[in-house]
Amino acid sequence: MPGTVRLHRVLATAPQKVYRAFIEADALAKWLPPNGFVCTVHHLEPRVGGTFRMSFRNFTTGNSHSFGGEYLELVEGERLRYTDTFDDPGLPGEIQVTVELKKVSVGTEISIVQEGIPDVIPVEACYLGWQDSLRNLARLVEPEINE
Repeated sequence: MPGTVRLHRVLATAPQKVYRAFIEADALAKWLPPNGFVCTVHHLEPRVGGTFRMSFRNFTTGNSHSFGGEYLELVEGERLRYTDTFDDPGLPGEIQVTVELKKVSVGTEISIVQEGIPDVIPVEACYLGWQDSLRNLARLVEPEINE
């Protein structure tokens, strides 16, 4: 049975800035890959019905896996829903990701649900990877650099 992870964080920045980090290719490449991986965004069309394709490369081994998906819902500064499908036939199925952003007194409350994780991927590995990614996201969006 496919797995599900649920994540929750509060980031000290505005929801619109967090939202942008999910829909800009350069930003995604910087924060999304877990530590030890690099990301190449091959295609990104952030609109409902638009698609994306990217790959993560293990910096130690050089092995990579590619995946893509479709944007199902985009509400600026509030919500994103999209699918992920791996190109590797050993990682079957479609993953659904829902990202909820809520303005709170100190910034943005972010809740993420990732459903349909293939059985061959341990759910705890997804949690570990997301923890890295969310720390990287905070490092990107929390600094206020006004030039």
